[in-house]
Amino acid sequence: MTHWFHRNPLKATAPVSFNYYGVASGPPASKICNDLRSSRTRLLELFTDLSCNPEMMKNAADSYFSLLQGFINSLDESTQESKLRYIQNFKWTDTLQGQVPSAQQDAVFELISMAFNVALWYTKYASRLAGKENITEDEAKEVHRSLKIAAGIFKHLKESHIPKLITPAEKGRDLEARLIEAYIIQCQAEAQEVTIARAIELKHAPGLIAALAYETANFYQKADHTLSSLEPAYSAKWRKYLHLKMCFYTAYAYCYHGQTLLASDKCGEAIRSLQEAEKFYAKAEALCKEYGETKGPGPTVKPSGHLFFRKLGNLVKNTLEKCQRENGFIPNPNQRKK
Repeated sequence: MTHWFHRNPLKATAPVSFNYYGVASGPPASKICNDLRSSRTRLLELFTDLSCNPEMMKNAADSYFSLLQGFINSLDESTQESKLRYIQNFKWTDTLQGQVPSAQQDAVFELISMAFNVALWYTKYASRLAGKENITEDEAKEVHRSLKIAAGIFKHLKESHIPKLITPAEKGRDLEARLIEAYIIQCQAEAQEVTIARAIELKHAPGLIAALAYETANFYQKADHTLSSLEPAYSAKWRKYLHLKMCFYTAYAYCYHGQTLLASDKCGEAIRSLQEAEKFYAKAEALCKEYGETKGPGPTVKPSGHLFFRKLGNLVKNTLEKCQRENGFIPNPNQRKK
């Protein structure tokens, strides 16, 4: 099954020379600074290189972060921080608030911001792969793995690194708890979308698919609620996506629950379940239009024209018609449940 995921833009950053004349003296120190500069440049280039794969990204990220640790942790492995932690000023833009940069003279801020971009890259890589037609089983596993890696990075930053910042994260900016949590939940929800698609392809029990779809809808609802207190000018488009996916997977849940009821000869209840699926599908369709018209960070697309969306519409329609036909075939009027 082909997928469609909303993506916010990558963070941008100012160049960093890592030239510390009078501080980093001697050939070994100069080499470390040169390696820092080149590894940072290489990692930034890979973020927009469409030929980059997870192995390349991991190697480049490991290379840069291993060097950057010298600016954060003391070399004698004590609990003290490095004396170089506050020597360099770093500037990064925001995924939602565009080109207005945040700046901190703190290597931990650089670590968090760059790792945030690495996590975003994994989500974008997963999105490109998942958007292909006739995605293979191995590619689906790669999508699922990439989304899990991204969620893990966001969670690690939230729990282990952001609390170490001297200057607290600004409200409504990327490093603030609400946004990080929304990114984590979205990754979890999208990974589960891949699981649902796989379950459908393997023709698993409709009851299992309905349960997975219901849980996925709850993930999206939770992510949307997490962003509810943010400034609408920045979050409206993202929230439209989360809301439409919530309605979409609620429709999925009702559709497959209806199939379960139909298999148990509960035609009347199955019809009511499919009618609910129709309602939520119609809501999702309306939200697709609103998403396309809403200004803000993210792609300009028409989700309702996407294959993943059209397939559900046909499934709901055909399943409801089947329920109605079978309900009409029941010979005993006392068994008809309308």
